[in-house]
Amino acid sequence: MEASTDRVCYIVTFEVKSEESRQRVRARLKTYAGYCPIHMCCLAILTTKSASDVRNYIGEVLRPGERVFVIRSGTAAAWRGTYGPKNSQWLKKNL
Repeated sequence: MEASTDRVCYIVTFEVKSEESRQRVRARLKTYAGYCPIHMCCLAILTTKSASDVRNYIGEVLRPGERVFVIRSGTAAAWRGTYGPKNSQWLKKNL
């Protein structure tokens, strides 16, 4: 969960039909330079890739009818109920 100033932070949210699909997508997201779970089907990632590249990489493991949305993090964020202090610190630093 390290950060770097030359990487971009994206929020990736996805809708899948099974636990198996969810695990496949999360495994792909965890291959990026940094990642932090936001909730079960949403992670923040750090990468030098474009949003389209991320979408395409995740799309390779999606089944018909499953969805992915990738957006570059912006200038403001707020949340409640992270998966603990470590995740909250990661989000504060990288979003």
